Parts: sequence; structure tokens; C-alpha cells
Amino acid sequence: MKYSKAEIGRVFVVRLEDGDILHECVEKLAKKEKIKAAGVLFVGGADTKSRIVVGPEKGRSRVIHPMTYLLDGVHEASGVGTIFPDGKGVPTLHMHSAFGRKGYTRTGCVRTGVRIWHIGEVIIFEITGTVSFRKKDRKTGFDLLEP
Repeated sequence: MKYSKAEIGRVFVVRLEDGDILHECVEKLAKKEKIKAAGVLFVGGADTKSRIVVGPEKGRSRVIHPMTYLLDGVHEASGVGTIFPDGKGVPTLHMHSAFGRKGYTRTGCVRTGVRIWHIGEVIIFEITGTVSFRKKDRKTGFDLLEP
């Protein structure tokens, strides 16, 4: 385990519009407002054909091949994530969300394109006093948090 200490800065209350792409909007706001690090909450609706990353094909294989899933129909959605800068200093959202419809739930990462269906509410809790960032891990290819 690795960790560091930080403080809570500004809080942003965001309403996304019908058709907005979740991760694109959050990252655009982070750049505009110079948010380097944050905790993020999301609740709302995901439109049909939204894409999520649902895991690797094989859990512990040497080469990790992500799988994507296309949502069939409008889904209720809630998610939690973080914003930290990548290796180039660009604030990047990492968010996992649950998507429910007709008693079934899909869960995955939103980075491949979750389109908002009418309602998208996001709360961003800025984290200050941290130098944490995401660093590319050569073994997995993931951008891992370095606190």
C-alpha cells in the first residue's frame, strides 16, 4: 500500500446535458478549472449504445486485453471515480459505474463513452496539497496512481 495526505479544495456541482459524454465533460471541466486531483460522484441516466470497459478477457494473463460492452437500452447509472494527472500532466478521469435496467446490472469503467440520457449529475471534490499522479505501469499497461 502507498498513500499520501491531502486537503479538500473547491467543490463543483455539475449538470450534464442529454447526449453529453460523461468522461469528456468531466475532463474538459477539470482542464478549464485547473483541477489536478479530485474525487468524483455521478448519478443519472446512460443512453442506449453507451460503451463501458467490463474487464480483461482473461483475468491474470500476461497480456491484458480489455473487453467493452455496449449498453442495450437506457440504464439508470451511478458511479464513483478520481481525477489525477497522467504522465503528461493532463487531468484524467478514472470512474467505475453501475448501470441497471429491468433488474439486471452491468458494471464497468466509463472511459470508452457513456452518453448521458437526460439526467447527469456530477459532484467533483477537488483534492489540494497533493503531488499524486498516474504513471504507466510497463507490466500491465495501466496508468497506476502514484500517491
